Amino acid sequence: MNQFSLLAAQRFGPLFCTQFLGALNDNIFRTALALFIGYNLAAQTDLNANLLIVLASGIFILPFFLFSATAGQLADKYEKSMLIRRVKLLEIFIMAVGAAGFMLESIALLLSVLFLMGAQSALFGPLKYGILPQHLQINELVGGNGMVQMGTYLAILLGIMTGGLLIAIPERGPFIITLVVITVAVSGWLISHAIPPAPSAQPTLRIAPNFIAQTWRLVVMIARDRITFIAILGVSWFWFLGATFLALIQSPGYVQEVLGGAEQVATLLLATFSIGIGVGSLLCERFSRGGIELLLVIVGIGGISLCAGDLYLASGQMPSAAGDGVFAALEFLRLWPGQHVLLDLVGIGLFGGLYIVPLYALIQQRADPAERARTIAANNILNALLMVLSALVTMALLAISVSIPQIFLLVALANLVFAVTVIMQLSPLRARLAGLLPG
Repeated sequence: MNQFSLLAAQRFGPLFCTQFLGALNDNIFRTALALFIGYNLAAQTDLNANLLIVLASGIFILPFFLFSATAGQLADKYEKSMLIRRVKLLEIFIMAVGAAGFMLESIALLLSVLFLMGAQSALFGPLKYGILPQHLQINELVGGNGMVQMGTYLAILLGIMTGGLLIAIPERGPFIITLVVITVAVSGWLISHAIPPAPSAQPTLRIAPNFIAQTWRLVVMIARDRITFIAILGVSWFWFLGATFLALIQSPGYVQEVLGGAEQVATLLLATFSIGIGVGSLLCERFSRGGIELLLVIVGIGGISLCAGDLYLASGQMPSAAGDGVFAALEFLRLWPGQHVLLDLVGIGLFGGLYIVPLYALIQQRADPAERARTIAANNILNALLMVLSALVTMALLAISVSIPQIFLLVALANLVFAVTVIMQLSPLRARLAGLLPG
């Protein structure tokens, strides 16, 4: 079955739409909140806008550490479609509170909503990836995961653009944002009712109240299967890379100071990167021919390093802009150095999609059905940890005056080291490579 035909199947289409709308809402709200804090509330309260925005990012990620272990237990114990509907109902309540935060212009209330959004996303993650193997055949897993990854990055792109455009509307921006996020939340909840039931994997499971101890147990649990553990490390490394590139290609230090681009160039770079990941994720199904083709992991990680290294070279080729000193998006597109940067970002995204989708499918296939959701929860915890590490490493490098293009080069080299020291430890991948060698 073609992966796009899955959208017409009840066992996948409603889930895809539900997760797409959830990711869209997350990014509409988070983008609008960052801009609202940076340009409105911080100025009114004499607070440091950059500090508040960094704090907001941390507040969103924190629940993944706190609640992922519990979320995995809940998803393994109870019927998943029912839990998805309840999580989506929670989203409506959270967005209603967020609407109050915008109307009251309350930083404390808005940051509290961001924490609740992170908690809701932490609850939804194990359900989303845990239900796929129950509703899809083995030969559909790669295609289904590719569609989910494509949908997620398309939602991120649309959410960032929508949130930025709507919150900038004079006077009425916050009100329009509240209408949109509540409408999207209600739509997601309504669509979630069409998701078919997914029976409990372990109905007798006892929910452990100590999330710290349970988090450690999850890590120990996934470490029992070396292949699954390495695949999860590989997925988490992807989120390290993704967080690094997403942060840097939108930063004024890169867009304005290195590329000489206007603000809309940042959106162009983000769109290019997101489209690349979407295309790469969709291509996985075609290249995998119904199976899990781990050679794509090697192709993907090698391509990421090649394009990231070339991005280091391309970033220094932009000429000086005339007039006001910056290139508008159309001017940027007309210049070969600008096209060169965009091609590299497409490549990084495309190879990233080829890299990540087979690893997700491998994790889902190998996980014990009774522990699958908790395995996904452990993956989410490590993903969040690597995203935090990305921010810390990036800030440390910038603090010691490493330029952004130089960071791209360091990422390219670190990626190759990771490939050799970690990814090549996947025994199915080594066996697949050995089968290609002449005997």
